[in-house]
Formats: sequence, structure tokens, C-alpha cells
Amino acid sequence: MPRVWAVVVAGGSGTRFGKPKQFVELRGRPVVAWAVEACRAVAGSVVLVLPDTGTRSFGADVVVAGGPSRSASVRCGLAAVPEECDVVVVHDAARPFAAATLFRSVVDALADPGVAGAVCAVPVADTVKRLARPLAPGGGVADVVETLDRGALVAVQTPQAFRTAALRRAHASAADATDDAALIEALGLRVRAVPGDPRNLKLTVPGDLALAEHLLGS
Repeated sequence: MPRVWAVVVAGGSGTRFGKPKQFVELRGRPVVAWAVEACRAVAGSVVLVLPDTGTRSFGADVVVAGGPSRSASVRCGLAAVPEECDVVVVHDAARPFAAATLFRSVVDALADPGVAGAVCAVPVADTVKRLARPLAPGGGVADVVETLDRGALVAVQTPQAFRTAALRRAHASAADATDDAALIEALGLRVRAVPGDPRNLKLTVPGDLALAEHLLGS
């Protein structure tokens, strides 16, 4: 069995949420505590990346302070992972409902020696169009350039699993990306997608909290 560590990224300021969402409580437990516990499905040890180390551990084995970006925070967590670790699972604290099956699926995908990373993903239900420029938040207009074939498009979630050596190599450039798989892809290494879960909600705006409470009660 591979030696697995998890890095839970919880270093954000919660700009869109209005406050640090990782500390919001769901059924009497902080969101971040749900995420740390979820990682135990595959990880023997969990590194938690927080805005600072003066807060609680929330059940993690190691707590470190994060950096100015998500990628920088992952690097802070990765630095605490021992060299003998085979696989690192990276998970966002804002996804408190990731099922144990998702963690097992991404780790199991690394059994193929040609795979450096694995992500869980769900099909895109909406029609997807490419614009000439990004729409400004809260308004603005832009011309449609093309309509993309959504058949091969997916929305990617965490957890994501990586061979430790590949993840360290990917982060050696100190580049930023919206997820770690993008850095692995940039090296030309193979990333495999496994089925995700629509219930694996990411808390982004305040309204998501009500949906999270509903999911817990369903």
C-alpha cells in the first residue's frame, strides 16, 4: 500500500463568501474540520494549511501557515510532507462533503505507473461558450466567439491525488494555477480523471451554506 499524506488547503480569506468560510460552522463543526476528517479515508497523516498557525488544529496532524495564493499555500503544506511519502492528496477545505469513495478513487488511479496525478470530475451540464474577453463581475458584455463541445468537458473537484515526486517537481517552478493538476499537466505528465460527485459542493458564496445544511439533512 502507498504511504499517503493529505494537504488540506484552508488559507484563503473568503473574499466572495464575505468571511473566512473554512471556519464557518456546519452542524456545530467548522467546515475545515469536516474536510480534514474526510481525508482520513486514505491518508495516515494530514497537513492543514491555515492563514496562520495560531488557530486550532481542527484534527490535523500538522498545521502550517499558507502563502499569498492557493498554489503557494499548497507548497507550504507540501514542505511539511516527509520524503518517504508516496502519494499526496490535495483537498480544498471549502469542500466538506467529499465522500470516502472519491479519495479512494483518485489514489487508486495512481496504481497505473504511467499516471502522475488523478482528479475527480463531473460532466458539464450547461452549454459552454468561449467569449472574446471575460465578463466583468456584476455586469458588462462580451462577444461570443464559439460554442464548445461539452461532451469532452468536465468540472474538476478536489480531492486530487499525485505521486509525491511529481507534485514536488511541478511546484518547483513556484508557478500559480487554479489546481495542482494544471501544474502536473504543464510538465507533460499524465493526469487521469475519475467520476466525481455532484454532492461534493464547494462553498463559494454565502448561499452555498444553506445548500450545505440542506445536504446534511437529506
